Amino acid sequence: MIHWQDLHHSELDVPSLYTVLALRNAVFIVEQNCPYQDLDGEDLAGENRHLLGWRDGKLVAYARMLKSDNELEPVVIGRVIVDPGMRGEKLGYKLMEQALASCQQHWPDSTIYLGAQAHLQSFYAHFGFKPVTEVYDEDGIPHVGMANR
Repeated sequence: MIHWQDLHHSELDVPSLYTVLALRNAVFIVEQNCPYQDLDGEDLAGENRHLLGWRDGKLVAYARMLKSDNELEPVVIGRVIVDPGMRGEKLGYKLMEQALASCQQHWPDSTIYLGAQAHLQSFYAHFGFKPVTEVYDEDGIPHVGMANR
């Protein structure tokens, strides 16, 4: 059973934030062999939120939702991640369902955007996302911009 936390950045305690950053580092930088600046100044800004999925005290799923101060800008879901040991259990689908529910609760009138790794287009299409950009390179990995409205 997964215990979900949908937290405004001000509700993140230091151990939880450390755990989030460690998981992001382990997958996005080490596993994917992609050195990039993960700490981008957005984790603790504005109305941005963090979705954490815990199983038996271990962080196994995470997503970040960024809300611009500009009401015309879309909410951006990013840093979508499932712990490598939990892959194959359809946890990514549960994570995205939770992330979309959070966006609907907090920003019901906003378009939602994400920069998807290109090979995951069909996964995000399951949630109504459609490509809105051509495939582009981000830190050596093909990505595509997708939106759901």
